[in-house]
Amino acid sequence: MTIISWIILGLLAGAIAKFLLPGRDPGGLIGTTLIGIAGAFIGGWISARWMDHPVTKDFYDGTTWAAAIGGSLVLLIAYRLLFGNSRN
Repeated sequence: MTIISWIILGLLAGAIAKFLLPGRDPGGLIGTTLIGIAGAFIGGWISARWMDHPVTKDFYDGTTWAAAIGGSLVLLIAYRLLFGNSRN
């Protein structure tokens, strides 16, 4: 997969993570989108590095999507824990 496909995957993974964890985010739509992109990269790296499943095969691979969405969820939860009360 190319960088462009990882960014697209990250945008979609961020939207899915936001759907799974509804509520107000401190960063809004742009912050959630950036978290999705970063989560896709981190989830793919973790999957390739420690789970022995390289995610460079295909855009439609289920493991690639699971890693991207999982990474986005982890980053979104961490972001809410760190900066969740900053908009009150």
